[in-house]
Amino acid sequence: MKKYVAEFIGTAVLVIFGCGTAMLVGCDASSGSGYLLTALAFGFSIVAEAYCIGNISGCHINPAVSLGVLLSGRMSVKDFWGYIIAQVLGAICGSFLLMGIFTLGNVPDQTGSFGANGLAGVNGSAAAGLLVELVLTFVFVLTILGVTSKKAGHGSFGGLVIGLTLTFVHILGIGLTGTSVNPARSIGPALVAAVNGNYAAASVLWIFIIAPLLGGAAAAVCYRCLAGKDSE
Repeated sequence: MKKYVAEFIGTAVLVIFGCGTAMLVGCDASSGSGYLLTALAFGFSIVAEAYCIGNISGCHINPAVSLGVLLSGRMSVKDFWGYIIAQVLGAICGSFLLMGIFTLGNVPDQTGSFGANGLAGVNGSAAAGLLVELVLTFVFVLTILGVTSKKAGHGSFGGLVIGLTLTFVHILGIGLTGTSVNPARSIGPALVAAVNGNYAAASVLWIFIIAPLLGGAAAAVCYRCLAGKDSE
């Protein structure tokens, strides 16, 4: 149960600081500063949580990561479903907390949708959105599997590498899809946006669930083929 609580807290923190920063500063690629601040906020959130709950749950805080770890043979099916439930609930809780902060403080939401993902950057193309999220998630999860391998030898630097990689994929992805690479992170803001009458994010939510899971699964298969079973 402690592992599940850790995943709940970690995912809530990721959404609060990542999506919250996007809501506060905006993600307009033409201005640049908000774009980079949002990318850094997501990356630094992972760094902080990796050193906070990594020794408790492994700090997946992402269903796509948990799927990659499951397919790599590093966790049980029972824990996988426990992690998924905790992550989604954490993301929803984090999104509602953001709603409370921004509503009570009368703070403008620069994203207009609580930091939810969308397809504006790819001109509404579902195919392009799927491809972007699949590729970004593949790179992110593949890095995680490599860094956390017993043979990697990265020691205490693993969390930093993973956080920087999340920043890295956000720099490309924010302007295209807002960068999900994490179904839970997409579900929370889309749900809260829908509660507030904005259904645009909910209508394309399936993309940000399916594509990251496919990317995570592909990364696990690829890593197993390249590194073999003994690397776990």
